[in-house]
Amino acid sequence: MPLTERSTILAFKAGRAFRREGTNIVEPSIDKGAIVIERGDDELLHFMWKNRESEEAEEDLILFPTDASFVSVPQAGGGRVYVLKFSSSDQRHFFWMQDASSERDEDFAFHVNRLLQIPGYIPVWGVPDSTSQQTPGASTSTQVAPPAGVSQPTPEQLSQLRSLVAQMSGAAAAQPDLSLTDVLTVENLNPLFVSHPELIQSIFPHLPPDLPASPSPEVLSQIVSSPQFRGAVASFDRALRTGLLGDLVTQLGLPEEAGTSVEAFLRAVREQADGNGSGSERMDTD
Repeated sequence: MPLTERSTILAFKAGRAFRREGTNIVEPSIDKGAIVIERGDDELLHFMWKNRESEEAEEDLILFPTDASFVSVPQAGGGRVYVLKFSSSDQRHFFWMQDASSERDEDFAFHVNRLLQIPGYIPVWGVPDSTSQQTPGASTSTQVAPPAGVSQPTPEQLSQLRSLVAQMSGAAAAQPDLSLTDVLTVENLNPLFVSHPELIQSIFPHLPPDLPASPSPEVLSQIVSSPQFRGAVASFDRALRTGLLGDLVTQLGLPEEAGTSVEAFLRAVREQADGNGSGSERMDTD
């Protein structure tokens, strides 16, 4: 089971923590994990903890609106421990943020609580007031102990694809809240398809084999403007914002940190394209 699915609404790196029996001390587990929130086939909200190594869901909690909250435990060392607690029971599930930076901890907690309180809520990143409402601290006094088969593109195709994205993201790298859906638009792509027809041959092998027409700028424009393409771009954008795509982007020859955010991805693509354009030959090795 992959870490995220098309039904994933929110995901971020987090480990589990457990209360030491008979005490208020919460001890973090060293297992690498992720909190993943999805809307299931049953239309219910699922709060899951997945092991990032096995990619298996080891906790799957069904949440009902207003029944739970995700709050910081300020007494815990470092301030990066959170508890999922319920109003209908005494359940407590402790987690600790595992992202290398704590900058987005409050953002993630804010969106988790909105999902728990507002049916149908969709996280929107970069909204100015999204972190202005501080997540309340937990009332519990605690301490924490210290803590399938996809063909690989050729180097030439990767180079051309990097150049394509780099041209579209030249002005985007300085805007951290920019969405990929703002970059990969018909308006941005059409001029590139016309001025660089060689890109079309590189892109088509990665598209569905049952396309009704031969490769052309017109056909690609139809694909880019289709709901399926827009939906796929939006899904990739959301996945990048989880910070969990390090392993995936390395397959494109990008550094692992390029999978930690949209801004990091666009910046890495731009730097890769600039490096390939210097005229020197290089060979990527595993």
